[in-house]
Amino acid sequence: MNPTDFLNQLKKDRAYQNQLVHVERLGGRGARYASLEKPLLRSLVEAIKAGGAERLYSHQAQAIDAARAGRHVVVATSTASGKTLCYNVPVLEAVAANYQARAIYLFPTKALAQDQLRSLKNLTQRFKAAAENNGGPLPTLRFGTYDGDTPQNSRTRLRREGNIILTNPDMLHVGILPNHRLWSHFLKNLKFVVVDEAHIYRGVFGSHVSLIFRRLARLCELYGNQPQFICCSATIANPGDHIERLTGFRPVVVDDDGSPQAPKQFALWNPPFIDDKKSTRRSPNSEAAALFAELIRHQVRNITFTKARVVAELILSYARQTLDQTAPELTGRIASYRAGYLAEHRREIEQSLFHGQLIGVTATSALELGVDVGDLDATVSVGYPGTVASLWQQAGRAGRSRNSSLAVLVGLDNPLDQYFMRHPDQLFGRPHEHALIDPQNIYILEQHLPCAAHEEPLSADDQKYFGPGFIEAMVSLEERSVVVYEANHDRWYFRGQGYPAQQVGIRSVGSRPIALVDDKSKKRLEEMDEASAFSRVHPGAIYLHQGESYEVVELDLQKSQATLRPTKVDYYTQAREVSDIDIIRSYQHKQLKYGNVFWGAVRVTQQVVSYRRVRQYSEANLGDTPLEMPANTFETRAMWWDVPVEWAQHLARRGWDFLGGLHAVEHAAIGLLPLYAMCDRWDIGGLSTPMHPATQQPQIFIYDGYPGGVGITEQGFELLADLWEATLATIKECPCEDGCPSCIHSPKCGNNNEPLDKRAAAWILESLLKN
Repeated sequence: MNPTDFLNQLKKDRAYQNQLVHVERLGGRGARYASLEKPLLRSLVEAIKAGGAERLYSHQAQAIDAARAGRHVVVATSTASGKTLCYNVPVLEAVAANYQARAIYLFPTKALAQDQLRSLKNLTQRFKAAAENNGGPLPTLRFGTYDGDTPQNSRTRLRREGNIILTNPDMLHVGILPNHRLWSHFLKNLKFVVVDEAHIYRGVFGSHVSLIFRRLARLCELYGNQPQFICCSATIANPGDHIERLTGFRPVVVDDDGSPQAPKQFALWNPPFIDDKKSTRRSPNSEAAALFAELIRHQVRNITFTKARVVAELILSYARQTLDQTAPELTGRIASYRAGYLAEHRREIEQSLFHGQLIGVTATSALELGVDVGDLDATVSVGYPGTVASLWQQAGRAGRSRNSSLAVLVGLDNPLDQYFMRHPDQLFGRPHEHALIDPQNIYILEQHLPCAAHEEPLSADDQKYFGPGFIEAMVSLEERSVVVYEANHDRWYFRGQGYPAQQVGIRSVGSRPIALVDDKSKKRLEEMDEASAFSRVHPGAIYLHQGESYEVVELDLQKSQATLRPTKVDYYTQAREVSDIDIIRSYQHKQLKYGNVFWGAVRVTQQVVSYRRVRQYSEANLGDTPLEMPANTFETRAMWWDVPVEWAQHLARRGWDFLGGLHAVEHAAIGLLPLYAMCDRWDIGGLSTPMHPATQQPQIFIYDGYPGGVGITEQGFELLADLWEATLATIKECPCEDGCPSCIHSPKCGNNNEPLDKRAAAWILESLLKN
């Protein structure tokens, strides 16, 4: 069934209530090919052709030419555009020419590394067979995955003999760099560093990885070598700048996609209102379950993406109940997929989907990345996944053949999703977001410099790797006796015991990471910084790890540990917190007609005061539970702007609430900021006040929710007028009377969303935009 017929069929259903608010018809395009500047080895050409690629797409040829010329490269093209060949070809060519050449492939997930290992095996087998047929046999290429699951004897063999190692940033950080003397031969001959899914490395995680790459480059120089970076990314607004910040090197940007693309219809599906005030919508999960069941009934092969495993399981369960009534013979041909499954089970599901035994799966984002599951006909995304890049990666899982495909985005009840439901042009016509990292975040820098000093004593020359904050950070570390400066050698030496890298969690900011431990298995699940722990792993919180639900039993700050218990519940939790902000200094400001806008350093004090339980399927409020948590203070970056005090009188004459208007603007702007920066609303905080003690006037603040900041509000400062316009549109166009979760309510508000005044917020934003 083609997408148009399927959508028309949905409109005829008795349950249809005009949920289909927009269909974007994306035309297909033909392939564009190009030849390389100099020909490849005949055997490698034959191997590529045997894999189904008769010719190279134009972007593949451009990337390979740049890599062969010794340039750093980033390939930022669409899903399924053949990015893998952009790095496999130059790597295999280099190894064939010099068997001592080495390459390291970095992937954000083990599943993706395993999938790319299979792809690499197939290509090298074809390469070897072609070489033997042509009378010039290749030496045996050695490669494999090097991660926490790799047996010790295999690790040793790969380290000594491996031409290509497939691993992840965590293993590079804690396993390879601290033991670089054992890896000296590998690092001396390391020709290529391949970074796949490079857009994933943003925010705190990306800032850590950027410093890991600088440590790697420094050690390679120690061994007389400078490797090339070949990076692959989803389409983002700033691929060149992002990779330069990530690796420290300016790349050639390859973003003119030459791959063919089948036609696609992209439908926006908005759950209908269920109350007269138009403030509550039907559950998006029930809408998704109905869509999934209907796709299966028509045997449309699909993946339905959810943000949490429990939602994926719920949708699967409800779809099975529906199919039991309408098409019982198909109930065995659907499944759920998540990262928490054993590798064998995941592989079985992938293969069943690939070969057509399964018609559809419900999945968390584990299947969003490049794992090959064959040609699908449709995708359903239950809620905007947080970034345009992620949305297109999900949608790109369907339509890999030449047939027309369908993508559906089901809107959630929040400002960002509803903004897209009412402004589809902003989803389909706007530039992609900026991936943001900050290698100069002092909190992160001061964690990696001891690691670098342990690997090899640091000197002032290392500022070229670690940037302008290097000297200040080293002085701070010296004052705290983490490093010691020896004048006769002009070097800083690490003073501590053991491996400092083991104490640095690369997914958190703070120097005191909180370990998340499974109460049942005693296994360490992950870690986060203390600043995030108060709102995410407070007692009673439901925490998602790889799509699995855990209930937090205890948060012990003295032990730096949160104890979690596996659970199966049908609700999630939302922490509510109150904030206070002190201005430290302004770094940038803009003069406007009615006041100033600033970006600078602030000191934030947050306190989680309660949490709410919300039912997964219906979004029903199951009640609030008070908490007695300690206040948490940290320095970060923020943007803030003046609001004239006399506007309070203008609004009072209209019978509107000035403070409620400020509060509503703050909430809605936080909800819309992810339009412009690759972040989640939970990465940002805010404060609105009718009289701030430092400025003696009304103020609205939005701040990065991590110590030191990661560039989110700096991007917001640059695009503030755009943010105000989007926020105003969201508020004015929402059909509710007095405010709702789709416009000005915030799930994390510590004041129970009081006071809020929708009309006052619109008036304030309209007045600000008259500047």
